Amino acid sequence: MAHDIIQMLTEDHREVEQIFGQLEKTPESNHEERRRLIDQAIIELVRHSVAEEEYLYPAARRYIPDGDEIVDHELSEHHQAEQTMKKLERNDPSEPQFNQLLLELMREIREHVRDEENELFPRLRTHADRDTLVALGDKAAGAKASAPTRPHPSAPSEHPGLLKMLAPGVGLVDRARDAVSGRGR
Repeated sequence: MAHDIIQMLTEDHREVEQIFGQLEKTPESNHEERRRLIDQAIIELVRHSVAEEEYLYPAARRYIPDGDEIVDHELSEHHQAEQTMKKLERNDPSEPQFNQLLLELMREIREHVRDEENELFPRLRTHADRDTLVALGDKAAGAKASAPTRPHPSAPSEHPGLLKMLAPGVGLVDRARDAVSGRGR
């Protein structure tokens, strides 16, 4: 059975929460494991964000009354989380600010997930039919496969058409950098 976009994105939320749980259990002194886990979380979060920005948010604008207001709020949260992820990427887990940034990111993402799962997802499910949600899920899965793996806070998230054009190229560059560096293995 095909997953609709809401099911797919909810599964992503659970996967990231599992990574956060592992991070919380990993001793602060285990720098290598903390770097591996935060890199994994960032990769998943960036891919997830691209799928939302390309497909979920335009659908929410189209189908949900006052969808523009909801989406603008979600995009603002994405931008803040991308800024935090970029800072985390630049910091070594041995640096004092790393843990503060990690806690900030987990708080931001958990709040964002609550907003989506309690507000956006139920409203979209009410206003869009199952076939539409499944078609969006298929498209979003494709977007995730070619999406960037690193945060790009200056990317045009409020312009999904431009994002659809740029994301695969940026994703290719990110995946090449990851392959060379071993990030995300």
